[in-house]
Parts: sequence; structure tokens; C-alpha cells
Amino acid sequence: MSVLKGHCLCEAVQISVQDAPGWVGVCHCDMCKRWSGAVFACFPASEFEVDGPVAEHASSPKSFRAFCGRCGSHLYMRDEGRAERDFMPGLFAEARDWPLKSEIYTDRALCWAGLPGDHNRATQAEYQAKYPSPMGEPS
Repeated sequence: MSVLKGHCLCEAVQISVQDAPGWVGVCHCDMCKRWSGAVFACFPASEFEVDGPVAEHASSPKSFRAFCGRCGSHLYMRDEGRAERDFMPGLFAEARDWPLKSEIYTDRALCWAGLPGDHNRATQAEYQAKYPSPMGEPS
């Protein structure tokens, strides 16, 4: 895949991703619902450049949510000690046609936000059995 270029609403933050996977994953956990308003969609990347007024919020003891310091557009999520970022696909025009690969915390989804199709799914218990949450139980 070629270099993916994206930006926030006001274009103050510019993002280049060299290793975009060409698919999207979504999360329905309570933290992601609060941040996104419904469902958090993202894709992982470890080779990227982000330029502009990025601000980060420590959303948990080990996770950070980034947004444009000017317009407030959500940019990515990252975990402490992890080089990858989970970028918001809506920042990149090319991501419009990417397939949905996975959906996690499916049992926590808003009643109208379940996503149809053939993709991997995991409930909160199934996902946390593999990846324990630093937040503990959801509120």
C-alpha cells in the first residue's frame, strides 16, 4: 500500500501512514463509546508521521486519546509502551472502501450499533481473556 495521507477537520494536523493494513476494527467498550459518541473505529499503524497541534488525554492509566488542539478532531489512541497508534479511518479518504475486520465488546454495543457482515467478533469477556483491561470492569 502507498503512503496514506490524512488530516483533521481544520487541516492543522497532517498525518502520513506508511504501513496501513487496509482494514478497520471497531470497539464498543464504554470508554470508546464515550470518546466517539457511539463506536470507535480504527486501524493500527507503527510507521507514521503526525505534524501539527496534537493534544493527548490520559483516558486510563495506560491509554491516551489524541485530538487536534485547534479543531478537536479525534486522531488516534495509543497505549503506553506501544509504538503503534490506532488511527481514526475517517481522517483518510482512502480508508472509505476498507473492509471491517473485527468488532470487539460486541455485548456492550448500543442497541442500534451492531455491525452486519462476516468479520471477527468478541464479547467483553472473550476479548479481556486475551487482553486484560487496565480499567477493570466497565461502569
